[in-house]
Amino acid sequence: MKKIILLVIFFFSSTTSVSFAKNNDCKEFKKFSVEYFKCKGNIIKDKTISAGQNIIKDTKDYQNKEWSDEKKKIEKAKDKIKKTKEKVLN
Repeated sequence: MKKIILLVIFFFSSTTSVSFAKNNDCKEFKKFSVEYFKCKGNIIKDKTISAGQNIIKDTKDYQNKEWSDEKKKIEKAKDKIKKTKEKVLN
């Protein structure tokens, strides 16, 4: 009898942990119910946020690369000006 009770407890505890897991499958709801739209909305929201973060990261990386190239060009120009100034003064 104790084994049966323990088995039943184990079975219920394992099924409840699965039901509390994040559920990305909205098939359990009726197609036009409020819960279905909430479920779909959360999935789309998560995907949109991650896509937006990727775009922002890519933009920052591109800008840093381009600006570092421009900074190098400016430094080269400053060095040329400094050298020509030294030649004129000497």
